[in-house]
Amino acid sequence: MGRVTLQTVADKVGVSRMTVSNAFSRPDQLSAELRTTILAAADELGYVGPDPAARVLARGSAGSVGVLFTDSLGSAFRDPIAAEFFASLAEALAPTGLAISLLPSSGTGDRVAARDVPMDAALVYACAGDTVALDWLERRRLPLVFVDQAPTTPGASSILLDDQPGSRAAAQHLLALGHRRIAMLTIADGDRPGLVDDPTTTGRGYVSRERVTGWLSALTPAGADVVGINMRDNLEDDALQAARTLLDLPDRPTAVLCFSDLVAWAVVRTAHERGLQVPQDLSVVGYDDSALARTITPALTTVRQDLGAKGHAAALALRHALAATRPGAAPVEPEHVVMPTELVVRDSTGPVPSTD
Repeated sequence: MGRVTLQTVADKVGVSRMTVSNAFSRPDQLSAELRTTILAAADELGYVGPDPAARVLARGSAGSVGVLFTDSLGSAFRDPIAAEFFASLAEALAPTGLAISLLPSSGTGDRVAARDVPMDAALVYACAGDTVALDWLERRRLPLVFVDQAPTTPGASSILLDDQPGSRAAAQHLLALGHRRIAMLTIADGDRPGLVDDPTTTGRGYVSRERVTGWLSALTPAGADVVGINMRDNLEDDALQAARTLLDLPDRPTAVLCFSDLVAWAVVRTAHERGLQVPQDLSVVGYDDSALARTITPALTTVRQDLGAKGHAAALALRHALAATRPGAAPVEPEHVVMPTELVVRDSTGPVPSTD
């Protein structure tokens, strides 16, 4: 047999070359049955699909989107919430045939990746607004969708959590249980982890500041004695270090509001190591309602966000942004989606300990 081409497969199945191309590049344009038939014929003939470089030239697009993460890619995948969000995003984009390119926003290669990787649009996930990588994406005039941060690029869409009501509800829950000395564990400003002099200054990045603002909107009017403890990042080692700082205080708070379920898990673990009971000696509230919140003992009181819905909303915003770049497409307004949050009360919170 001679060289197998797109036309060879089209002739075998009895369809057009474009239909075969769509089976590889735009699966959402075909029925599942027809696509299966085409791919089976291609496999039988030994055809692996259109040449990627030729496809980019022919279509005028890369057929992929970039995802710019907060820090290194390794850190992103060690963060359970980032990993779960990315999984839902990938699942939502799978039917479109769009590939996903992962881009670091800091460290070696950040400038090269954002400048050189072929992509048609990019999702910016909780990154600092002044990163070199984001600057390159903007200079390339790519459609951008910001997740978990306010957009800094004119015309960009965003997917945000309604963080303040959720964190406010968590703080009000502790106040209703009688707690008045309450700690906040959140992400540090720069590289200064540990106890902070002024709790109102805690928080780095959009999400952290939103959660701190929500907590304080309930705690400050109630006259609560607030303790602020910063972490470098939402990673296990940082969370355990913050938990030890908290529980080694001479005047230990009776309750703690945590940036994430991972941080709450670290507090519960450290409390058990010190012979403390949760919630009898210490009430703990997480954030996210990840799988961890339901599997640790005691089950976590936490603030729920729907990571699946957030991933699908981000994928839809990317698709809309890409559609607007097609020749002859009408201009579209950027989308700004705010995802709801909800307090979920479980077993890690209880009444303030008796002082008798």
